[in-house]
Amino acid sequence: MTLETAYNLQWLDEPSDTASLGSEVSGVRVDPYRLTADGTLSDTLAQGLDFCAETLQVDGKRRFDIVVSLLLLVLTGPLLLLAMLAIWLGGLGRKPVLYRQIRVGLNGSRFSLLKLRTMRIDAEREGPRMAARNDARVTRIGKLLRHSRIDELPQLINVLRGEMSLIGPRPERPEFAALYEREIEGYVLRHSVKPGITGLAQVSQGYAENLPGAVIKLYHDLDYIRHCSLRTDLAIMLRTLPVVLTGWGAH
Repeated sequence: MTLETAYNLQWLDEPSDTASLGSEVSGVRVDPYRLTADGTLSDTLAQGLDFCAETLQVDGKRRFDIVVSLLLLVLTGPLLLLAMLAIWLGGLGRKPVLYRQIRVGLNGSRFSLLKLRTMRIDAEREGPRMAARNDARVTRIGKLLRHSRIDELPQLINVLRGEMSLIGPRPERPEFAALYEREIEGYVLRHSVKPGITGLAQVSQGYAENLPGAVIKLYHDLDYIRHCSLRTDLAIMLRTLPVVLTGWGAH
């Protein structure tokens, strides 16, 4: 089943000038949540959310996350240490190699996401803003780490802590999540499962750097939640490999 049929997605020739961001963005009429007339979830989507949140999160998915995360940490450990050394030498030992950032997790909870540092220390002196193409705040070694996704490897620790899953919607920063929740009806539904290191949106769309991109990203996140399974997780992991090797969608 496609996103269009699952969520009644309608593509328009031209967006309406009077439409709100929550109902129509960049030529897309947003009706991906299958809400009933009284604003509650339809049975189909509600059942999908319940299955993913209550079954997979407490059974096979958690064991899968632990085993694979430990294996990946062992296999990528030397690479991670080399990357940390390169960051340390690039900063002449004055900059921390790990970067901690508050993100929104399961059911809206907050946690500290771990990444290798790829930006200057003063990257957000003017306040939070999303990364963009050719972002001047990214260091030279940071560009390489982002392109190869090596900067995301410390999040395997977040997975072992139980704050994240290997596969799921990418966790947003609270500032951006609050904006999207105000502007995109149903955005909060993506918090019904643990966030992931990679997900269907990442292998299908890449990086979303604006509100229209966030809407399309949400389609993929809800599609994953509705059809989540260990088989789906394995398929997304396999699709992540060429993304990592080619650097597709990296910012």
